[in-house]
Amino acid sequence: MAKQLQEPGMTVSLVDSLQKKLDYDELMNCMRCGFCLPACPTFRETGLEAESPRGRIALMKAVVDGVMQPDDAFETQMDHCLGCRACEPACPAGVKYGQLIEQTRDAVEDHTVRHRWWVKSARKLAFEGLFPHPKRMRLLGGALKMYQKSGLQTLTRSTGIMNMFPDHMKNMEKILPETSSAGVVKEIGVRHPAKGKRIATVGLFRGCIMDIMFTKTNVNTVRLLTEAGFEVIIPDEQTCCGALHAHSGEADGAQKLAMTNIRVFREAGVEWIVSNAGGCGALLCEYDHLLHHDPQWKEDAAWFASHAVDVSRLIVEHGRLPKFEVKASESARITYQDSCHMRNVMKSSDAPRRLMRSVDGAQFVEMVESDRCCGSAGIYNLTQPDMANQILDHKMENAKNTSAGYMITSNPGCLLQMKLGINKSGMDKDMQAVHLVDFLYENMTPGEKG
Repeated sequence: MAKQLQEPGMTVSLVDSLQKKLDYDELMNCMRCGFCLPACPTFRETGLEAESPRGRIALMKAVVDGVMQPDDAFETQMDHCLGCRACEPACPAGVKYGQLIEQTRDAVEDHTVRHRWWVKSARKLAFEGLFPHPKRMRLLGGALKMYQKSGLQTLTRSTGIMNMFPDHMKNMEKILPETSSAGVVKEIGVRHPAKGKRIATVGLFRGCIMDIMFTKTNVNTVRLLTEAGFEVIIPDEQTCCGALHAHSGEADGAQKLAMTNIRVFREAGVEWIVSNAGGCGALLCEYDHLLHHDPQWKEDAAWFASHAVDVSRLIVEHGRLPKFEVKASESARITYQDSCHMRNVMKSSDAPRRLMRSVDGAQFVEMVESDRCCGSAGIYNLTQPDMANQILDHKMENAKNTSAGYMITSNPGCLLQMKLGINKSGMDKDMQAVHLVDFLYENMTPGEKG
């Protein structure tokens, strides 16, 4: 008999938690029409009903209604979901599936007994001891930088130590970007005036992993925004967005982080909160849902969510478009991989393409199924490597068919996943993965580049 996800002696069962946390009206909104099936990456890979949004919603409802008991198989199906939310735009009933899967994972996490002691310790370290603390994240960045620069990385690879680790971890180590112990504020400061007439004052959401692994991208984001007419403030007291917490069943942690960020950006007096990471931006846009039960934070959370925007959309819809031009000797063929959360939650799929098409000398080629998940999905490629690699292999077939020299994306997780795909596919000499902001800044005309 399958093991139920309940600790011995618990007075509150998983069924009780699901009944309390799941939005039953949202469950009932699902009409079981099946429009979500072709949009779902895991259903496309397996063809199994339980691996689809419709199937997972049916399982949730069956548990809440008392038709079935949640067991290991139930948790497995919830874990297999990438959380890409491609099903939401496809749903004619507008079912908010992303909220349902996060509510379910939150309930399961309170009761699961499957985590081994070291997994529980690692989760506690990451979600409580690391991500919420920018200074500790910068220390991590410094440690990784020392590993990369001191010769330890070369020694580790040459001695075969990495062979002791699973393949997916070895592969990720290969494409680890050069990290930083500084972060964007230490690099360039907190406040940056607009070039020319100021359009608005905006706050840059720097992210946690983004700020140590992609500090240069954060710096280039500021430069791009000031050139487009925005004064930029980078509140130094901001913290992690909470997306990884929310996706991993740590809703309480995500709510605490949201409260900190709302307070900090409110006090900064900014008109927009700008993100350059689709995964972060999607949760920022949903702080209102995250805190909708809290009367003290409900109003401020709604303000924050309505003013969170992706950098590309802000520039296209409200800024002065800088001039971009690829040198004639470096004519570029470029393609784009959508960030799922940016496309499906932030509704910002058009703005990046408009910016790429504005680059003189660059030929934009639309990749087949660019809107399909690449398999990164936060830490999904680490927790579910088999499915993630299966999805990535199909993605790289489409990428190769573009014959593009640049694979551009707008999210750090997608960027690392595409770097991994390029490396695994042996396409290193023909294609490089680049963040949209970095590509634009590097091709900003010399007269405008700060």
